[in-house]
This record gives sequence, structure tokens and C-alpha cells, in this order.
Amino acid sequence: MVRLRGRAWGVGVVVGVALAVGGCAGGSSADDGRTRVRFALDWTPNTNHTGLYVALARGWFADAGLDVQVLPYSDTAPDQLVDAGAAEAGISTHDSSLIAQAGGADVVAVMAVLQHWATAIGVRADDARITRPRDLDGRVYAGFGSPGEVPLLQEVIRADGGTGDFTTVVLGSSAYEALYAGKADFTIPYVAWEGVEAERAGTPMRYLEYTDFGFPDAYAVVVDASRRWVADEPEAARAFVGALRRGYAWAAEHPDEAAALLVEQNPDAFGDPELVTRSQRMLSADWLRAADGSVGTMTLEQVAGYGDFLFDAGILAGPDGEPLAQRPDWSTTFTTSLLGSP
Repeated sequence: MVRLRGRAWGVGVVVGVALAVGGCAGGSSADDGRTRVRFALDWTPNTNHTGLYVALARGWFADAGLDVQVLPYSDTAPDQLVDAGAAEAGISTHDSSLIAQAGGADVVAVMAVLQHWATAIGVRADDARITRPRDLDGRVYAGFGSPGEVPLLQEVIRADGGTGDFTTVVLGSSAYEALYAGKADFTIPYVAWEGVEAERAGTPMRYLEYTDFGFPDAYAVVVDASRRWVADEPEAARAFVGALRRGYAWAAEHPDEAAALLVEQNPDAFGDPELVTRSQRMLSADWLRAADGSVGTMTLEQVAGYGDFLFDAGILAGPDGEPLAQRPDWSTTFTTSLLGSP
């Protein structure tokens, strides 16, 4: 599943990616006259992407006059591809979107795929030593290299009366495998994927939710688009986001059918179709909809809540690589104007 593994906005890398992947620019027409839109994946196909594949399978992009080309996962983050002009939009996360924008990237969040944190602090289900965050002091954390991971965990642990002092190792295997191999005491897995996978492997995890200890909620997965594209081709952008939102809304209502479409369109990606179904059921029940039942929406309160943490922790850096000196105007980092009706 998607994880931010660092930020690198090197000009040479980005230009190379643009030349290698660029192809026809957005707004150009396919042979049948449809507008071409390139969409970058952040990882191999998974249930974070189900709405995209639903919209493709049911012809909703084509109905909107679009030829959507899915760019496969590569070592280059989707936000970099969008910034380089090699894609019009792509999958991102709340933190990677804000980090990219702080660094000057030409991206803006246009919808939230998952309305809440999709990760949580995970420990072995049979580990009686750890029942709350402060029990993590002095233990070993299996991490993924995201700049926000350790500060987040420290904040949660300190909110529970701990010191926030623990050892970090880079995870070289699946989260639950590291725990059950005794290589680490806790990690932050994707509950609706690695959590299901761990349970099916007979190595279940137990979870501590960040928000239970006062940490702000976040949009675990978002869609970022090129600001330039949104400004220059608003009709195509609105048509794309509207059809994409429709795909996720349908997945929220029809989890089993949506999972089947995801597997059908990516037959080599999943060795365990039942894992996909169970994951999609969880996302459809608890993550795809906001409190009011809407899909794709974002609020300034939630964007600013997590954004303030990233700023205060010094994680947001400008184009010069130095931490931002001024708090961003969070209202400029996202837009819901393209969502339309589900």
C-alpha cells in the first residue's frame, strides 16, 4: 500500500521522468477524439485504487469524453510525475501532498479517497506488554522512512504520558512478519490490507488508533492534480474527478462487486482474491465515506488539523530545503470544486 518514502525534487530526476513517461500532454485527443488524461499510481494496484478501476470498467471516463491512461507504479512518486508534467493527476497521501506543495510542486488535492487514517500503531495480538502508547517507550519501531512517522508516534506516546523515546529500524519485510519474527515491537500497518493479510496468515495484530489519544485525523489517501491542468482545462479536470468520485461512491455501495472488478482488471496482481474482497469491505464500511455519507469530500478543519502538526514539527520544507517559516494557507492546498455530484 502507499507510503511516502522520502521527498526528492531533483531537477534531473524529474526532467528525466517527464521525458520517459511524458508522451502526449493532457488535453490532447486520442484517436476517437476523447481527451487524454494520464493518472499515476503510487503502488501496485490495491483497494486504495478500486474506484479508479470501477470507473474504467463501467465506462464512466469514456462517457465523460476521456481517455484515461493509468501509469504503473515506479520509483518516482506520483506528485513528482504530476509536477514534471508527466501526468495530469495521481494517487497521493495527505502528508505527501502537503510536503510536495510546500516544496513548490505544481499539485493540489482534488478529492479524498480515504476519509480517515488508514494506518494505526500495530503490535502482535498476543503481546501483553503493550496495551497503550506509553508502553512503546524503549521498544523497537519498524518504520518506512516517511518524514512524519517518528514525530507522529512521539506525539501520540507523549500524549499518553510517555517520553517518546524508542529505537527505529527500517522495515525490510511485511509489518506483521517483522513483529512475529521478533525484529520489532510495533509498526504502523495499513489496517485494511496488511491487517487482513496478517490475520489470514495466522499472525494477527492489535491496534492503537492515533485519534484515540488526541492526534488529529487525516485523509490517508488523496488524489492530487496539476494546478496548471485544473486552471487550463477545467472541463476535463471536472469530468475526470467527477467520474473518479462516482467510481469510489459505487465501490462504497457495492464492495464485493467493486473488489471483483479490481481483480478482473489486474489478474496478475493478487494471489489472494479473498484478501481483496475483505479489504474492500472494510474500506467501504469505514473509510470511503465522510460522517455525512459523502465520498471524496475534504474539509478545511481536517486539512488544517494535520497540516498544523506537520508545520509545527518542521516537516514542511520550502524549495530551498529549509523548514517553512510561515504557516501555509491550508485552504489553498485543496479544492472540492471539481467533485460534482456522486
